[in-house]
Amino acid sequence: MDKKFVTTGKPAVGGAVFHGPTSATLPTDAVTDLPATFADLGYCSEDGLTAKPELTVQDIKAWGGQVVDSSETEKKDLYSVTLIEGLNPEVLKYVHGPENVRGTLETGIEVKAFASEHEYESLVVDMIGKDAVIRHVLPYAKIIKIGEIHYKQGEAVGYQLDIAAYPDADGGTHYEYIKAV
Repeated sequence: MDKKFVTTGKPAVGGAVFHGPTSATLPTDAVTDLPATFADLGYCSEDGLTAKPELTVQDIKAWGGQVVDSSETEKKDLYSVTLIEGLNPEVLKYVHGPENVRGTLETGIEVKAFASEHEYESLVVDMIGKDAVIRHVLPYAKIIKIGEIHYKQGEAVGYQLDIAAYPDADGGTHYEYIKAV
């Protein structure tokens, strides 16, 4: 038991959540710079990032009903984050699809809401823990749910997203890299 191994996860300075193409060369450590094809998704809500691993297990029963074993039948890696830069074209492109957002804040932004399917992208989340940097890399990630969007005085417009991490060529759904600082 050692309290030096207890940590927190706060956003890295200069950005925390980045998205890019699945064809990009992904980092294999906690500190390598991201490829230029990755874009920062700006501020996230104070709830931060939630990782929700889900494991489904089916019991194997013997005659008479006694459970004698179990088998893992499904494993999912899900993440939740709320992006709160509602005027950022990069955020809007991530949420609505890049083909559905045009313009800049200065020239005017047009968002077309279509029922087009979200594409797979790579996602990288950089965090600072106590005495360490932490990086989550999701090689194949996809938005699977967009929560309610509230337009309310005194509250940031936020896009609450549920993101699923799918297996890469090696079968990994996500990778975590941690390094002392």
